Amino acid sequence: MNEGETDEPPRDLKDISDERSLNQALKNLSNPGQPSGNFLKNFHPGWFAAVMGTGIIAIASIMNPGNNSSLASPTRTFAQIMAIIAISLGIIVIIPYILRIFIHPRRSLADLKDPTIGPMYGTLPGGILVLAAVFAAVGPTWFSPITVRDLVIGLDWAGIPLAFLISVVFAIVLFYSKDISPTGINGGWFIPPVVTIVVPMVLASLIPGSAPETARALLMISYAFWGMGFLLYILILTILHDRLVLHPLPPARIGPTFWIGLGPIGVGSLALIKLAAAGTLLFGPAAPMVKLISNIAATSIWGLGVWWLAASIILLGLYLKSGMLPYAISWWGFTFPVGAYTVATLVLGTTWKLPALSWAGAALFILLLIFWLTVTIRSVWALATREV
Repeated sequence: MNEGETDEPPRDLKDISDERSLNQALKNLSNPGQPSGNFLKNFHPGWFAAVMGTGIIAIASIMNPGNNSSLASPTRTFAQIMAIIAISLGIIVIIPYILRIFIHPRRSLADLKDPTIGPMYGTLPGGILVLAAVFAAVGPTWFSPITVRDLVIGLDWAGIPLAFLISVVFAIVLFYSKDISPTGINGGWFIPPVVTIVVPMVLASLIPGSAPETARALLMISYAFWGMGFLLYILILTILHDRLVLHPLPPARIGPTFWIGLGPIGVGSLALIKLAAAGTLLFGPAAPMVKLISNIAATSIWGLGVWWLAASIILLGLYLKSGMLPYAISWWGFTFPVGAYTVATLVLGTTWKLPALSWAGAALFILLLIFWLTVTIRSVWALATREV
């Protein structure tokens, strides 16, 4: 053996490329230690996930998880508080979003084109649409029906086109990117699809009370967006499943994104039930059959969530067992997806008239609160110490 040589086998070029791609992905998710002067330049587009994760708590709380009559008033008050926090977060976060686009357009565009950080832009329309759902659910406790409707319509006009645009742009980014490796695939790719599935949820609240032609258009658009989002979710689910089976598990910093897979499941099943109820008059004599088929389909999709939740808990336990889970924006992936699945469970508990299912939804609501409190406290600490 010549001097300076070792018996270590040469590394494959693809392995080196995968490692570099993964390192870049980790850097994009956290960007630790950025100086305060670069706040706008390095502002992470995933922060609107905090709006989504907070808003879904308000929506779940207004449903009085567990159906305890003595808790009806406290849960209503709590829903109003969380709604105010979600709205406030939306106003606070949208300011640096807009400023960054005008002050650092090249950096913003570069992030949008990045296959790791690009899908995080989906949290912007996602947050807007979740706020629309918050107003639809909690708004009636504050405003008149006309005011609530106007607020929902206004947010829909902003959120729906953005949701569609980002889902298309993200797909084009993936199609044209030459740097994607299996190790870079993560649950963040679920965000654009789940946002498009939120569209039918907010449009369903506008169908009752609309003129017949408008109602039919809203119902048609809702089912179109549901199909768009859920089929894209299935495609990405297949890619992520192959990545998890054929390659090592993602590093702990990316691990929380696996929970995002619960989002399309929860929102997808919930949207079917809401659309069947909202379109009762339009379906006419077929309404009972549509409702039955929708309930069965929603329950079947919800069943996948039982498996996904169990797998997510086990993976989280493995990450925690191997050491501390490093903080990243991806931690917000623990909130909205669990919240969406919680709301779907509560609705199915009422649909099937099964108290046990309703109590399961209440247990998920407690888990959601634990996640939200943990992530919120950790996020505030990370911001205060300039960790992100």
